[in-house]
Amino acid sequence: MTSTRNILFIALLFIVYLMWMQWEQDYGAPAQAPAVGGPAATTSPATGAQGETPAAGTAPVAATVPVDVAGTELAGAAAAASVVVTTDVLRVEIDPRGGNVVVADLLAYPQQPHQSDHPVRLLDRANATWFVAQSGLIAAQGSAIVAPDHTALYQVEHNAYTLGSAESIEVPLIWSGPGGLSVRKVLTFRRGSYVIEQREEISNNGASAWHGNAYRQLQRVPPVYDSAGIKGYANVERYSFAGAAIYSPADKFEKLKFDHFAKEPLAKSFAGGWAAMLQHYFFAAWIPPAQEADSYATSEVTNAAGTRYLIRAMSPPLTVAPGASATTSARLYVGPKLQASLDTIAPGLALTVDYGMFTVIADPLHWLLTKLHKLTGNWGLAIILLVLLIKALFFKLSEAQYRSSAKMRKLQPRLAALKERYGDDRQKFAAAQMELFQKEKVNPLAGCLPMLIQIPVFFALYWVLLESVELRQASFVGWLNNLSAPDPYYVLPVLNAIVMVATQHLTPMTGMDPTQARMMKIMPVVFSVLFAFFPAGLVLYYVVNGGLGLLQQWIITRRIERGDKPAAA
Repeated sequence: MTSTRNILFIALLFIVYLMWMQWEQDYGAPAQAPAVGGPAATTSPATGAQGETPAAGTAPVAATVPVDVAGTELAGAAAAASVVVTTDVLRVEIDPRGGNVVVADLLAYPQQPHQSDHPVRLLDRANATWFVAQSGLIAAQGSAIVAPDHTALYQVEHNAYTLGSAESIEVPLIWSGPGGLSVRKVLTFRRGSYVIEQREEISNNGASAWHGNAYRQLQRVPPVYDSAGIKGYANVERYSFAGAAIYSPADKFEKLKFDHFAKEPLAKSFAGGWAAMLQHYFFAAWIPPAQEADSYATSEVTNAAGTRYLIRAMSPPLTVAPGASATTSARLYVGPKLQASLDTIAPGLALTVDYGMFTVIADPLHWLLTKLHKLTGNWGLAIILLVLLIKALFFKLSEAQYRSSAKMRKLQPRLAALKERYGDDRQKFAAAQMELFQKEKVNPLAGCLPMLIQIPVFFALYWVLLESVELRQASFVGWLNNLSAPDPYYVLPVLNAIVMVATQHLTPMTGMDPTQARMMKIMPVVFSVLFAFFPAGLVLYYVVNGGLGLLQQWIITRRIERGDKPAAA
């Protein structure tokens, strides 16, 4: 198999793979729906305020969590001014109604390069981009004492908090109910951290015990990406998973598609896990205490603003006796998919950087790429060094491939003579061709094995470059100031076309049917157009990889043509 055919085969596999991913996203068959109901009826073993466990059959059943009617509050409720919290990495808005985090700006990640005054807004309460983190308490069915859910109005001490030179800052919100229950919700922010620590201090000053649950939920509309025309087809955000996810010690990481929420509502209970909403580069996740066995559920929420998707984690039942108090806690992560540090926050959190079936190869490649970046301080140079290392690893395999191609090239005049001698007698031509291959010790299939071995590495590296938030808006040299965006002047796509044309020049074409030969000739143009819309980091990899392959093929071809002797220095 010739080098050009290898390129065509890899390109076709790549296109088929992208089509398969899109088909899975649009038409993948949903799993069988669980037998249990949705989030309103989830329960788990109860734990009292002092740690006692009620007897079997006595655990109170959670009431239904209210659903937003429109916007951030229930119909008829008055709007309250947000509490703005600014740290070194986050700018957050907390809605006093519910104490919910309704806006989160990631200050270190501008929407466009060199525009620090317009950071990425991950959480947002605008209807078109709705994505909020909510939490609250819900009283058990039949309870005489009400509790503050995610629509209750809290009192705030200040409307603005700034971390300044401190290492952490606490933002308290207070709620008091008519039945004697009072709740102090405290959100803690720490320097350099995308984790918001939340605790709810529950005090019961009433005459009877309070029974209920704590819950935390993420609610959003799906992100909208450009999907029109060739530019939309090449939009890498389309191929990054956008949806919900959970992690449990038993089942590990599970992705949950939005369009399956109604067909297969989640209903699971486990400890040591978390629930998240994912999108390209960034995500938000509620992380309960590791020892707390929460009930996880999903549902669709339909209101005047449209359809939203919700994933909820509800705590085991709580009991707070008269005159007693209890505290619940959880952590909210709102930030980038920084693979190196996520598992230190919670087990399995780094799996939100989703490499799919190629994770086992992609993880080491990402680790190596980050080490090379530490060495060079430049992600473009790190990609080039990574290609060099991969080329060195597969050097012998590539050498066998190019040696086979060079020998085939050397035999082209003799193969052309055989074809002229036997004309249309394909059987005699094939027999004579095989005899020639055996005599000259040429295996035309020798190039297949190196290609097949390198294909998993090819796709794994594609996903590393696609999913790594570290490469987002990373600059290289000169005009390449954003490796996650297309080359603005199309220099890399043109260089890739030149490399492909030069590779074709070294590749034997004799024996190829006219249609296939014409297809090979237009492949550089096709790839140039396709790569014009691909992230520059990916195209840089292809250009360097192809250029090194061309150099290796040229050297081997010269040696074969000189009688398999090393060229003079």
